[in-house]
Amino acid sequence: MRPTVAILGAGALGEILAGGLLRAGWAPDALSLAARREERCAELEDRLGLQCFLDPVQAIADRRVVVIAVKPKDMATLLGQLGKVDPSHLVLSLAAGVPTAVIERSLGEVPVVRAMPNTPALVDEAITAFAQGKFVSEEQLKEVSTVLEAIGKTVQLDESLMDAVTAVSGSGPAYLYLLAEALTDAAIREGLPRHAAELLVDQTLKGTGALLAETELSPIKLRAQVTSPGGTTAAAVHVLEEAGFRTAVEDAVRAAAQRSREMGEAAAEE
Repeated sequence: MRPTVAILGAGALGEILAGGLLRAGWAPDALSLAARREERCAELEDRLGLQCFLDPVQAIADRRVVVIAVKPKDMATLLGQLGKVDPSHLVLSLAAGVPTAVIERSLGEVPVVRAMPNTPALVDEAITAFAQGKFVSEEQLKEVSTVLEAIGKTVQLDESLMDAVTAVSGSGPAYLYLLAEALTDAAIREGLPRHAAELLVDQTLKGTGALLAETELSPIKLRAQVTSPGGTTAAAVHVLEEAGFRTAVEDAVRAAAQRSREMGEAAAEE
């Protein structure tokens, strides 16, 4: 059975989740939204057909799962508006870096799950890692999974790993978009027209991702299948390795994880 859901924070992520739930079969009257501006509420009500409130307390009335989809810097304000929450609610936080303990301290002894989806949720291809707080039961974890699986796949992890998740899959789409930009620009410099360059790059990334996800072969083995000794791919990979490609990726992930930790520490101090 699908739980009723309130989404607090009607930015891009909140809207993406609401759309995913509707596509997955949730009835519009089983969902509600909360936004800070009247214009945004009116826009979402028109586009999604869902009721939107300016008061988050009204939005969560009679809702089972309360999704917090605000930016980390806005978390303290939202928690202050909510006050103590009835333990019959199940809180699902999508705010990067904010520990479950911070939310529990503000809302009381309520079940809190922390999750990190990514933007492929827009096409129901997200990967979302989630971690349970102190007061969450196994049955409540199943309810959370039901909500999150509306937008893609899920994996449960310990909360201590969530900053790494944020750095890898949460921020990961941006790394791939940057790679797509670079490949497209390089293709154009080699003489390909833009429309062909974009098609070649987009489909290469899509097909490679599908191949990686749907086979049991490791990235190392899949790369070996493409890389003939002395061939074009070997020449290209050599240049990437010499330029420190692998180290740059590791440093980028480390920087993102550190920033996630800093955001969590700032939230804990508020």
